[in-house]
Amino acid sequence: MLAAILFDLDGTIANTDPIHYQAWREMLRDYGMDIDETFYKSRISGRTNPQIIEDLLPQLSPEEGTRFADDKEELFRQKAREILKPMNGFTELIAWTDTHKLKRALVTNAPKLNVKFMLEVLDIEEVFNTVVLGEDCIAGKPDPAPYQVSLDLLGITAEQAIALEDSPSGIRSAVSALIPTIGVTSTHDPNVLLAIGAFMTIPDFTDLQLWTHLNSLLSKNLASLS
Repeated sequence: MLAAILFDLDGTIANTDPIHYQAWREMLRDYGMDIDETFYKSRISGRTNPQIIEDLLPQLSPEEGTRFADDKEELFRQKAREILKPMNGFTELIAWTDTHKLKRALVTNAPKLNVKFMLEVLDIEEVFNTVVLGEDCIAGKPDPAPYQVSLDLLGITAEQAIALEDSPSGIRSAVSALIPTIGVTSTHDPNVLLAIGAFMTIPDFTDLQLWTHLNSLLSKNLASLS
């Protein structure tokens, strides 16, 4: 039975990747790096800041790396404040989960300050039964730990959940936790997400294929109760 929907944040609830891309591009120029979108998608999108900085700026000390990450996220928040909005259909999906009494979890690699900022700006602080941050787990995505923690906190099994993810690292995390995963194609090609393990891809939450699938699961829930 479907009991919960588990949401990624960046690129899934809101299409933040274009804003993150601009912030990373500005920050990395100071280090002689002029990145493009292909580089961003392959080396930055979906990863944690410590992973990215260790990969791209190995010359930085741990303290310098932390300061760089903090400055980058402050730049992101400055850029995002006036333009951040939820993905099309998100509000309707939340209302649907309310109607059918499904639980909701937020499972994200985003830094804590960004999560707080985005939930406030999008006015969804009270939407989730639980919020799981990769930085609070033994490992962030693509490790399955954040999704495994979310299942434990919700008191459900992987088979009772659906994960919504936009990045390869997020899909690997959810699929490794054995959760059926839908890829949101805000940042990556559908074929990439399907190859990694998503069983379906959607451009946003208005997609008819998504609603057909969710309603079919709900029908199975009702049938199992009869």
